[in-house]
Amino acid sequence: MKIKIELDEGITEEEIIIRCHHLNDEILSLQNYIAKQNNGRQCLSLSSGETDYYIPVQDIYFFETEGREIRAHTTDRLFFCPYRLYELEDLLPGSFMRISKSSIVNLDHIYSITRNLTASSIVEFAGSSKRVLVSRAYYKALVERLHERKLGRI
Repeated sequence: MKIKIELDEGITEEEIIIRCHHLNDEILSLQNYIAKQNNGRQCLSLSSGETDYYIPVQDIYFFETEGREIRAHTTDRLFFCPYRLYELEDLLPGSFMRISKSSIVNLDHIYSITRNLTASSIVEFAGSSKRVLVSRAYYKALVERLHERKLGRI
């Protein structure tokens, strides 16, 4: 693995880019470690009505699309997000994972998954009554990631 540091006096915010051939446990662990160095205080600018909020990423349970809008869910609030899901996948730490064409979840808040063999399974979150569907195509990868996290690999 190569490590390269570039100094640029013109930037307003530090940026770390990890370039890799494919995601593996080592890369995800590195991403999580770097994210935690900021005391887990990465925030996203989200809106509700006419007010903009700066919500810590770790407080977000999941993102979902509703028509052309992206909604961010916390324990008891709903916010609108200016990013597309593919942009969020690049911005969010390794504790987030896409679980369907229209949803990204925070693995740290998942309480249960109710499996449905013929349709989408249901993900529930600790401390919230909110639910989101995980498509069959993503179900196996989600269960594997949760299992790896439980074992402390990620």
